[in-house]
Amino acid sequence: MRFIVDECAEPVVAQWLRKHNHEVFSIFDAARGMEHEKIIRKANKDKWMLITNDKDFGERLFRDGKLHNGIILLRLQDERSSMKIHV
Repeated sequence: MRFIVDECAEPVVAQWLRKHNHEVFSIFDAARGMEHEKIIRKANKDKWMLITNDKDFGERLFRDGKLHNGIILLRLQDERSSMKIHV
């Protein structure tokens, strides 16, 4: 699968996905500080599923009825990096 990993999801998530043979575009590694609208456009244009901790993406996509290729919103009690990839 193809994932675009938002900065707030942290590099460890992108690394874990790559380790499991997924194609990953990491905002932290490749486009730090990219605006949300640009991330949404890139995800749609290049058919990436978005992974984020930021509820703002879900609100923008669903409230505004924007097309998307899927969004995974990480809402964890423990936001430490190790918990984002805990198996």
